[in-house]
Amino acid sequence: MKNRGAGAPGGHPLDLSDGRRVRSTTVICVKRGDSVVMAADGQVTLGATVMKHSARKIRRLYNEKILAGFAGSTADAFSLFTRFESKLEQYGGNLERSAVELAKEWRTDKLLRQLQALLIVADTKRMFLLSGDGDVIEPDAVGDSAVATIGSGGSYALAAATALIENTQFTAREIVERSMKIAAEICIYSNTHITVEELRGEEPKVSV
Repeated sequence: MKNRGAGAPGGHPLDLSDGRRVRSTTVICVKRGDSVVMAADGQVTLGATVMKHSARKIRRLYNEKILAGFAGSTADAFSLFTRFESKLEQYGGNLERSAVELAKEWRTDKLLRQLQALLIVADTKRMFLLSGDGDVIEPDAVGDSAVATIGSGGSYALAAATALIENTQFTAREIVERSMKIAAEICIYSNTHITVEELRGEEPKVSV
């Protein structure tokens, strides 16, 4: 069976590098055609208690040309967002180079190694999943489509999105919205308060 998408590093969307589990969210990113859409639910869970229903776990970076979403500690994720945006500035918005450099720094820096989060970053052409183990994973493409997920509901969203990509002509946004709804109905650590962000490629120039 071909690998049609990317879950979290290590093959399981719940595991962090220290063996503890993220039970905080579902984040999905889908590329189809010239559109890339990322979505996350809003639930923040502390133990068995829901602390917040409407957290924003997605950011637009680098003049709103890059999408980044996180699963894990909110404070740690914001620190990583700041680091990642500085890498984007340093490398002129080159997503792959910035992702690789952040992953290297995250794995080797003593302080950064303590940060407990997983990231998905994407532009209109590519997407990557990043972890503190130094993983930089680009999901396999299926035609003009690709999907990556992280978080406690990530495996459910991945399964739903893969099926929709292979069997429908839905847009990336439709796939994301339906997949998030399915994940939220199954995963008790995710809810239906969903934030969605979309990037579109440049329209082709028409010669007259």
